[in-house]
Amino acid sequence: MGAITETTTHTGRANLDVFSETLQSMAANDRDITVVTSDSRGSGKLVPFAQKFPKQLVEIGIAEQNLVGVAAGLASTGKKVFAVSPACFLTARSFEQIKNDVAYSDNPVKLIGISAGVSYGALGSTHHSLHDYAALRAVNNVTIVAPADNYETEMTIRKAAELSSPIYIRFGKKPMPHLPHLSEGFEFGKGRIVRKGTDLIIIATGETVSPSLDAADLLAAKGIEATVVSMHTIKPLDTELIAELAKEGKPIVTAEEHSVYGGLGEACASFLLEQGFTNRFKIIAIPDEYTVTGSQLEILNHYGISDKGIAATAEKLLEK
Repeated sequence: MGAITETTTHTGRANLDVFSETLQSMAANDRDITVVTSDSRGSGKLVPFAQKFPKQLVEIGIAEQNLVGVAAGLASTGKKVFAVSPACFLTARSFEQIKNDVAYSDNPVKLIGISAGVSYGALGSTHHSLHDYAALRAVNNVTIVAPADNYETEMTIRKAAELSSPIYIRFGKKPMPHLPHLSEGFEFGKGRIVRKGTDLIIIATGETVSPSLDAADLLAAKGIEATVVSMHTIKPLDTELIAELAKEGKPIVTAEEHSVYGGLGEACASFLLEQGFTNRFKIIAIPDEYTVTGSQLEILNHYGISDKGIAATAEKLLEK
């Protein structure tokens, strides 16, 4: 059971910090870079941006529907607009505005959902965004991206600024380890293999990629070698890579900080089934129940979205 193995290196910074610094770097040379926030400059790490570029930031206040409407209007004039708000509110309260003002009207707004998944922890279900992939996957003309580390974050923001169509970008809050670079380049709709193995495949997105890599280390200690993929783009999904990985029939596990319904796992399962693949398959995500209360780490550990949980699920799938 040989493999080409690499592990995560030292821990980086929170992706939101990189998001803010990248925006500042671009705004220094591009007056069209514009940020619209819903009283989120603090939680969105945008205080430095506001201090340096006060004329390139619009504060809407706690009015997320207005946030998206204003962002769409500015984008229609040629501004490169980043609309920043907590993911739970941005993709629920403003869903109609995203659907009509942004996607249907083809305004290239960059929708930035912050504190996503269960990042708000003990604030509870009202502040969890476990629906955002599912909701926006059903809307035509929206790219959906969840960067896994600082590199993916910077590349996402730089490429999003030049994108001529709408995009939703999801960020958590915690510092993220740097991922191994087994391949060069970054492109929306193209997953990145961050570890190569011979026995099974783990496809993860956003903040679940790091524990998936750690799970691969745990499995390797038992002689099980896993390929790990950072599927940073949920839509459009990299079906070419999934098909290439699945063709040898190895078991596939998906991991995401989202509801079990409508996210990465269901997108992968749908494609595989339609194409006639018969790989053993398991989705690791938040089940359809009242979410337990606790910190982000406690919640993820409870639902097995952790290194030990992912490794255990993978082992069980191999045993079937």
